[in-house]
Amino acid sequence: MTREEKATVIKDLTTQLADSTTIYVADISGLDAGTTSDLRRACFKANIRLAVVKNTLLAKAMEASEKEFGELPETLKGNTSLMFSDVANAPAKLIKNFRKKSNKPLLKGAFVEEAIYIGDENLDALVSIKSKEEMIGEIIGLLQSPAKNVISGLKSGGGKLAGILKTLSER
Repeated sequence: MTREEKATVIKDLTTQLADSTTIYVADISGLDAGTTSDLRRACFKANIRLAVVKNTLLAKAMEASEKEFGELPETLKGNTSLMFSDVANAPAKLIKNFRKKSNKPLLKGAFVEEAIYIGDENLDALVSIKSKEEMIGEIIGLLQSPAKNVISGLKSGGGKLAGILKTLSER
């Protein structure tokens, strides 16, 4: 690879890092061609971009980026794959589901909304992160519940009151 090609790759990686709020660094080494193809298909279905990158080029792209990646560049040893997603927990769920068939991919680290997670032991924490849509749904549900209680109380109270009035008028 020539210097110009490397510079182009670093520039492209820097742009991808800048445009993404959720970046997972994983190790998929040791997977055979069929399993790797299955992983790529699963990533495509989950709207996750999977890219295999050279560690040195990724480290330089992280340096050139305006984001603070903390200890994440230190995890760049061995084979490295990047997973880019718009949903914070989607790559973690995909990794966890894929591990039911295989012992890979291993999570090296993740950058999620400026928070950094290092190591495979953080996979369960990343799976439990709620997406923006899930959080909005929960908040709307919490805001609606008092109004629903008041409305149901008024409806049932009106029915009780009408029943009492009807009983009194019959007597």
